[in-house]
Amino acid sequence: MTLVFMGTPPFAVPTLAALVAAGHRVSAVYTQPPRPAGRGHKEQRSAVHEKALALGLEVRCPASLKGEAEHGEFAALKPDAAVVVAYGLILPKPVLAAPRLGCFNLHGSILPRWRGAAPIERAILAGDAETGVAVMRMEAGLDTGPVLLEARLPIGPRDTAAGLRERLAAIGAGLMVEALAQLAEGRAVERAQAAEGITYAKKIEKGEGAIDWRRPAAEIDRMVRVLSPFPGVTFDHAGQRLKVHAAELAEGRGEPGTVLDEQGTVACGDGAIRLVELQRPGARALPIADFLRGFPLPKGTKLG
Repeated sequence: MTLVFMGTPPFAVPTLAALVAAGHRVSAVYTQPPRPAGRGHKEQRSAVHEKALALGLEVRCPASLKGEAEHGEFAALKPDAAVVVAYGLILPKPVLAAPRLGCFNLHGSILPRWRGAAPIERAILAGDAETGVAVMRMEAGLDTGPVLLEARLPIGPRDTAAGLRERLAAIGAGLMVEALAQLAEGRAVERAQAAEGITYAKKIEKGEGAIDWRRPAAEIDRMVRVLSPFPGVTFDHAGQRLKVHAAELAEGRGEPGTVLDEQGTVACGDGAIRLVELQRPGARALPIADFLRGFPLPKGTKLG
């Protein structure tokens, strides 16, 4: 097929690579424009941008797809299909209608659960037992289109958002290649999403990482697995905001926020959590034993 690929983050890279390896002709790659990043605020290309250049593909970085000029440039590519993976821009109706077979999205959840921007993160935060990835025909609504293929994956007790995202990206790449093969051969079956069980995965916000020790230990553990390193999980103590890079569930009970031992175990609203890796402002992250040598948290300390 002649395809247009539209994606931005590392999650989308395996699918782009798989499409090229499968012999499809990718006439153009659409991705978000370079953004300032790092301490020097130097403009940085997206992961998809870098991969497309390495594959010798044409890259387009429009700030918007709303204008008629953008619609015309897209339609002029005459794609059989468009493949969309975490692109970051809404596709207007003229773009959705341009490909001969349609536009197809790889989404990181089992639809209709967790439609929206952060499905992998929200699945872990909610304590879901499983997640997955789906290939969906795109339409005007937010992740509402019929599903062609899906694959399910259990969420383990120590899974992080980063690790789960990497596994789903690899599975999803093969799923998209298979979906396109079925479309090309006229054997694709599209299943309408259920009307029940719809949830929305809103974007992760910076303020979500502040620990409230009154919450159950299991919830705080999931926060650390999802929100580290970005936007970061933090708590205040002795006038400093400390960042938690790793933690684990532990035995113990007490007043929420109270340090229970000399190994960094802290009581929560239900159960306890052991801090495994901490960071002070302006310093590097340290294993808890090293951290406590320079910044003690004695038993009985009440954390903010």
